[in-house]
Amino acid sequence: MTRSWWPRRAGGPSFPGPRSSRRPGGAWAAAWLAGVVLVVLGAVAGLWFTPFVTGAAAGVATRRGGLRLRSVVPAVAAMAVIGWGLVLWWPALRGQPAGGTARVIAALAGLPAQAAAGFAAALLVALLQALAGCWLGRALTPRPPR
Repeated sequence: MTRSWWPRRAGGPSFPGPRSSRRPGGAWAAAWLAGVVLVVLGAVAGLWFTPFVTGAAAGVATRRGGLRLRSVVPAVAAMAVIGWGLVLWWPALRGQPAGGTARVIAALAGLPAQAAAGFAAALLVALLQALAGCWLGRALTPRPPR
């Protein structure tokens, strides 16, 4: 019988075995990219709640797929911030006054009258929506049987 050099206790850290590394990484990357595209399309269509919906879908999918929360949260956060960031950045690339609009919106919201404050507030809202959606999706999905 081999003994580990570190005693295991209940509730202690656990490390995945060699079988858990055989998950298809390409499928999860494609799902993440599809989530970014959905956030972008929803923002372009004016659906401000799209990060919440995609976060909830990601929460359900990751619960069923058996992924750990510490790998899901950064992916969902990046999905929302990159998706909304692309939508906010695209008009500036085309020469439209996105900075001026963000400055006025930030001033009307009571933030400092700077474009960065408006962009940061929009990205923060998208981030919080996605994380809340992920939490709700994971909370409402039952755990798969072992």
